[in-house]
Amino acid sequence: MTDLLPRIARTRASLLAAGFDLLVERPIDAIPIDDLVAKAGVAKGSFFNHFKDKSEFAAEIAKEVRLELEALVSKANETVSDPVERIAGGMRVGLEFAIRQPKRSMALLRSMGAPTMREHPLNDGLRADIEAAASRKLIRPEAERLGVLYWLGLCQVLMHDALIGSIPLSEAENRLSDMLVLGLTGLGVPAKRAAAIASKQSIGRKKAI
Repeated sequence: MTDLLPRIARTRASLLAAGFDLLVERPIDAIPIDDLVAKAGVAKGSFFNHFKDKSEFAAEIAKEVRLELEALVSKANETVSDPVERIAGGMRVGLEFAIRQPKRSMALLRSMGAPTMREHPLNDGLRADIEAAASRKLIRPEAERLGVLYWLGLCQVLMHDALIGSIPLSEAENRLSDMLVLGLTGLGVPAKRAAAIASKQSIGRKKAI
């Protein structure tokens, strides 16, 4: 009995590690459960002891990475009070994560599902910033309803762009700046202010205006 829980935990960890490896190569729908258990070195029945199906398995992988990413965003924004700057900072952190953690980032992008929903708990931080910005009339009213989906979509596109193309850091920063301006103006932020906020975001550090 004393060894049961550690063994269960090891099996689960092996399955998740296998999922991360395989998601680098292909999306979850293209990964048979047989491949997952073979990669993990466990019996097929073990998969169903831990996960109902591949959708639940993918959601768990996405949750693990999103929690890690959200912790980094929270840390980066801990001294930032402006909700629009916090929204921008989240995109910067997402791009940095894609550059520094390509394997985990690809696994996240290939297993995203429910976390893109506005009310999902993993989106609490972004939703709160968007609601705060909307209440202060810093962004357009429509953003309060659709802003989470819109911003997550832009962040995913930018992260995917960094993962599929080997681009120099300077080009990554240029793309971040351009995406921030496009994204923030799309939320209703005036172009001049969007450009000023974008100029403060730099991969690995913040610039002062």
